[in-house]
Amino acid sequence: MRKIIRAGALALTFTTAALATPAQALDKVSIVVFGAPSLGALLQPVIKQLKLDEKHDLAIDFQERTPDAYTAEFNSGEFQVGGSAAVLTVGLADLRGVKVSYLFNLFDFWGGVVTSRPDVKTLKDLEGKDLAAARGTTNYIMFDWFARQQGLDLAKVSVINTATPGLVGYAIADRAAAIQLWEPAYTTLKSKKPDIRLLDLQIADRWKAFAGSASIPYLGVAAHTDWIEKNRALIPRLYAAYKDAGEYIVANPDASAKLISPRGTADDQKAIADLIRSNERLGLNVRWASEQRKEIGSVYAAGKSTGFLPGDPAAATIHERK
Repeated sequence: MRKIIRAGALALTFTTAALATPAQALDKVSIVVFGAPSLGALLQPVIKQLKLDEKHDLAIDFQERTPDAYTAEFNSGEFQVGGSAAVLTVGLADLRGVKVSYLFNLFDFWGGVVTSRPDVKTLKDLEGKDLAAARGTTNYIMFDWFARQQGLDLAKVSVINTATPGLVGYAIADRAAAIQLWEPAYTTLKSKKPDIRLLDLQIADRWKAFAGSASIPYLGVAAHTDWIEKNRALIPRLYAAYKDAGEYIVANPDASAKLISPRGTADDQKAIADLIRSNERLGLNVRWASEQRKEIGSVYAAGKSTGFLPGDPAAATIHERK
């Protein structure tokens, strides 16, 4: 009987010790991102709600900012990691002496110009008219490049600068001849105003002729080089969390839409799910930056041709996976 009691006590001791052993500590990463609606706000609710960061032993703290605040706080080093990092802003930061590197891509470029005006049928028709846009974004800078390919001189267009969340409102109220926006704002707008028209930017054809590739690396995750040197072991795990999120939304578009737009209407969520299913405008493309070195170089060249980039960013701005 004593042996049984002693054995039971020993088992209880092991069980108690196991319960008392703390779980493996999660490595904390603070990431600044754009607020919704934007591509930079698309994957983080999926990562956090499904705990995909914890799956890879990370505790990611996403901090939302407006595009201007994002750029200021990331470039200053207040945030060492940025999850709404556009290729062009990484290149510009480097040319201004900020040592940062594009770790991996999340989305390829897609942008659009919409209108309800019957006299606006092509981009050239915008000359002498007004265009609402978020001029501080790199989506607008890339639009500038595509507009030039069709002969549109934006100096002849009255550009009304507004924050990203205001673009849909401008379009619904028809407050400008056209509005330049991107996903998921376009899908949200289309669900609310189905008759609005999209002008053809000829993105695929124009980019293929210029870069020899269909891929336009646009937005992903970047970090300061000091942080990279200290946290190299975290980077593959960070990539894996985003990769898992990308794969999840592709496999589960309806469930993902509810995570991405929890306060949206059923129509809003259906539109997001349809956007994920087609991926033509979403451009989800989670890949290491080093796998797209040539394509990123072409984006830099486009930015340089418009005057956005005053020179050639360093090769180190494209993270080399080790």
